[in-house]
Amino acid sequence: MSQHRLDRSAIAPELRRIERRLMLKGALSLGGLSMLSGCALDDEPSVERALSAMSRFTDRMQALLFSRQRLAREFDASRITHPFPYNAYYDESAIRTVDPAGWRLEVGGLVSDRRPWTLAQFRALPQKRQITRHICVEGWSAIGDWSGVPLSMFLQRVGADLRAKYVNFRCFDDYSTSIDMATALHPQTILALDYGDHALPPAYGAPMKVRIPTKLGYKNPKYLASIEVTNRFPGGYWEDQGYDWFGGS
Repeated sequence: MSQHRLDRSAIAPELRRIERRLMLKGALSLGGLSMLSGCALDDEPSVERALSAMSRFTDRMQALLFSRQRLAREFDASRITHPFPYNAYYDESAIRTVDPAGWRLEVGGLVSDRRPWTLAQFRALPQKRQITRHICVEGWSAIGDWSGVPLSMFLQRVGADLRAKYVNFRCFDDYSTSIDMATALHPQTILALDYGDHALPPAYGAPMKVRIPTKLGYKNPKYLASIEVTNRFPGGYWEDQGYDWFGGS
């Protein structure tokens, strides 16, 4: 990540408020005033309430349109982006690492087996490979080559309540995000252990990241530390600052 991106993340809440104001002005110019029932552009609380409602509506519509049978496009190996770009809310020099041999994935919430999992346990399960496009909310995309365990398989192994609403991810770099259960059970949602023919390097989220090609990049957490199945809305690092929660690509 460039210093420019690092600076942007440092003032992300203010930038987000500016972007939301611009979006609101665009909605008003297209006749959105009737939807917002008298909301004034110089009334910050009213703007935030109106746009939060619009964001929730967008999330609901995306969820209704989502299908576990609809797959993200997969590509030939010749289309892979070299090198695949690093991206996070901090500079690459600040990456945190853990010893893969000592790493454990904590499991919690609505599951019958809460015992932590080792990397060796994950590698003993069947793996799926995908060459898919990562789409960043900042406006760029890249095609990468990930392999790992289908999240649906892992959830079944730990006895997760598949009727629960959410799956929450927390990471050891203090990042977090969450997804709906339908996305968690999508066949292309994987717990990625490898990039190309090698174990994930630190820049790509070692020892494990969640790869979800049906979602924007900020919904693909790296440096995974825990998974929780829950009916309580979990939010997320960027979502709590105003980004859409569903985050479909």
